[in-house]
Amino acid sequence: MPILEYVCENCGKTFEELVKNHDEQIVCPACGKAARRKWSGCMYSATGKQGKKCSGNCASCGGCK
Repeated sequence: MPILEYVCENCGKTFEELVKNHDEQIVCPACGKAARRKWSGCMYSATGKQGKKCSGNCASCGGCK
């Protein structure tokens, strides 16, 4: 289970959350409104190699090479 970074659409709070699935709906701990995933930091493939142009959204690409 990964720890992902989120930002609240309503109050702007940034927080981390331990999630079971990447598409899980997360709510802000401060205001209870919907939060969206914050795409930041380096992305790595399952082999541990950093992707050259990885957006972090594995569904939109052919995978890290």
